[in-house]
Amino acid sequence: MAALQTPSPFAGTARRFAPRLRYLLLPTTMSLSSSVISSRSCDGDGEQPLLPHSSLEIAGARRGLLAGFDSLRRPYRAFPVFASNRHVETIFAAFTRSLPTVAFRRECLRTPDDGAVALDWVSGDDRALPGDAPVLILLPGLTGGSQDTYVRHMLLRARSKGWRVVVFNSRGCANSPVTTAKFYSASFTGDLRQVADHVLSRYPQSNIYAAGWSLGANILVRYLGEETDKCSLSGAVSMCNPFNLVIADEDFHKGFNNIYDRALANSLRVIFKKIGW
Repeated sequence: MAALQTPSPFAGTARRFAPRLRYLLLPTTMSLSSSVISSRSCDGDGEQPLLPHSSLEIAGARRGLLAGFDSLRRPYRAFPVFASNRHVETIFAAFTRSLPTVAFRRECLRTPDDGAVALDWVSGDDRALPGDAPVLILLPGLTGGSQDTYVRHMLLRARSKGWRVVVFNSRGCANSPVTTAKFYSASFTGDLRQVADHVLSRYPQSNIYAAGWSLGANILVRYLGEETDKCSLSGAVSMCNPFNLVIADEDFHKGFNNIYDRALANSLRVIFKKIGW
């Protein structure tokens, strides 16, 4: 059943990054598969078609976008026993979460400094999905990649809604090659910028989105701030973002958090040993 188009709730209250592009929110239904639809703008003598991808809109998101998700208005109820403590929840998920089987097709991108990043696409999606299917770029946390359970579960959830998904494996992660002395960090957004532009060039009729966890979320948000109105993404989600890296690092050295610190350090050592550092 077709939904009536209504003006974006961002209009009039938010500064637009690109005035030529507007989105109309469905009045009631907000889902992964179909949360927004494109509109047309009048320019001069008549209507002109807009690009299928919109620029990112941030201001006014609390009232306009987040209000469309009923689950965000309900109180959080932790799962009994396992989620009653954040450490129990984290460790329980790490050891019990299933690892879905996913067939990937790897694409390696060469960066301007002669580095390399690996993009893992779901094998067969080029034939199974239409050319204008929305694309979701996943950015795992520190040393994470397409081999991680949380990444694959998100991937399968998005694919079940008709989305094309690609995992952005940073330099050295998920067995991606390391060809330069430069690794990746929270302050370096060059690789993500190249990946976003590359994905958009491959699917120019699609809306491109990104979701990141932890360090991946930090890099993603920094990229959004740097790009502003030039951003290639139509939307982004930041999860478990250590916004203040200094405080986050200090917290890693306190009490039980030392376990996580050692685990991440060991994962980095594995990568460095592979390249002989």
